Amino acid sequence: MLTDRAPRKSSLLAGFLESDRDRTLAIPQDDRLQSLAKLLEASLKADAGAGVRQACGEFIHVAADFYKVSAPTIRVLAARPIRSREGGWGYELFGDYDPSAGLIRVWMRTAVRKQVTSFGTFLSTLCHEFCHHLDYHCFEYGDSWHTRGFYERTAALYHHARGTPAKRLFWTKVPGGRWRIDWPRTNRGV
Repeated sequence: MLTDRAPRKSSLLAGFLESDRDRTLAIPQDDRLQSLAKLLEASLKADAGAGVRQACGEFIHVAADFYKVSAPTIRVLAARPIRSREGGWGYELFGDYDPSAGLIRVWMRTAVRKQVTSFGTFLSTLCHEFCHHLDYHCFEYGDSWHTRGFYERTAALYHHARGTPAKRLFWTKVPGGRWRIDWPRTNRGV
């Protein structure tokens, strides 16, 4: 995961820097999100689209209620679209968030083989897109950037929902004023 570049507009830079510094996210003290994540996992394993949609909707509503924000609309779609660029490279779109519509879209199948997405990847995408919603409606940033703080907040929500211990993320500076997660160091926990 790679962070975005800081915006050039001074009117947006303060929010970007605040997002980068804000590395914590309050998490519910109950297990409702964990229970819904287990329901989501079972629905994915059963390839039950209606069950996945229902579990996602409930997950988003419970999370929105906890953070005291309006619940975004959630759409669970079939196979991920592939975005291609000149030069022959491309990427799959796992999910997105439209702030003007308050809409989260997540895809439950891989782009090429049309296989059901792994539970961890799907839940991570759902948490990621919901955290974009929080950036606008809870933290009231001018935009929702992929900052170190954003990824840390997303990880906190994901690990809580998954019922796994939170990992400390280690960061490496890369050219252009950006950062990437140092996965070997993060996975070793040192």
